[in-house]
Amino acid sequence: MKILYGVVGEGMGHATRSSVILKHLVSKHQVRVVVSGRAHAYLKQRFADVVEIEGLKMAYQDNEVDRSKTFWDLLKRIPTILSGNRDHFIELGESFRPDAVISDFESFAYMFGKHHELPVISIDNMQIINRCQLDQDVIDEAPGDFRMAKTIVKAKLPGCYHYMITSFFFPPVRRDRTTLYPPILRDEILAAKPTRGEHLIVYQTTTTNERLLDVLGQSGVPCKVYGLNRDETIGNLQLRPFSLDGFVKDLASCRGVLATGGYSLMGEAIYLGKPLLAVPLKKQFEQLLNALYLQKLGYGEYHQELSAEAVTGFVANLEQYEANLANYSQDGNNKILGALDGLLAKIEAEGRE
Repeated sequence: MKILYGVVGEGMGHATRSSVILKHLVSKHQVRVVVSGRAHAYLKQRFADVVEIEGLKMAYQDNEVDRSKTFWDLLKRIPTILSGNRDHFIELGESFRPDAVISDFESFAYMFGKHHELPVISIDNMQIINRCQLDQDVIDEAPGDFRMAKTIVKAKLPGCYHYMITSFFFPPVRRDRTTLYPPILRDEILAAKPTRGEHLIVYQTTTTNERLLDVLGQSGVPCKVYGLNRDETIGNLQLRPFSLDGFVKDLASCRGVLATGGYSLMGEAIYLGKPLLAVPLKKQFEQLLNALYLQKLGYGEYHQELSAEAVTGFVANLEQYEANLANYSQDGNNKILGALDGLLAKIEAEGRE
């Protein structure tokens, strides 16, 4: 089969998860990838047929999504997005002519599939907001943000052939053509051998959160900090430059994780049995959702704001969280890869009828 695979470029989690699916697909099918942002460089290094398109970029200030700046930046970029993507849209229809489309929350590939009446498979974690019945206490934590997130997710990829949702928690499914699977894990995570060191690993997604180092320093807990683009030691803090191998090594050997509510790292930490203290980006309901279910399952803690007391309190509870995580297991990526093969075989059979 010929498959068009779209990957949203905002955040590297979509790219790392999609690379696992793509590695599986390219061994069996002819695949072309369309992707925007930083994710393009990541996937371009790993796969032969990767096309860069224009996509949405989020703006952040401190530990919060800047909705106003995101909106106005998008408004200014609309002419560039439309003109830049138009040629790719036409070329795909003339030269590649896919049989099916897979979208990781990416609109270009989805719209191409709908325009050409192709089956579109959605593979991402976001659709859980719209297609599953979330606990009411989770919704009540931020009802306005929930309504906005649900509206956006519902409008993003409507009418797909099937929705494959990845998650470490499993609420009831309320829509048809929808199935849940464990988190997609990178080969590096599957190969990692967890040990219990003394440090926390800290992952910071924005470089403008100046308060972070002060709070971590006050806690006195040894921390290895990624995401600030610095390489230095400050008291109990080791600031690390970006390194995929170094990050996985430090993650596998840490006592626990301190991060936002980002789904990819949370899924990896849970798989490796590492408790997580989550401080979600404000106005980002998907991260709040992950953090609340993490806490409900006893895998870690959710805090609205980070403080030295929160860090030391988290460390004091690590043994209980570790015991809860010991009950978690998944069979690598086999469940979702097997199900995807089945869906594609069904699409191929339907195309021959």
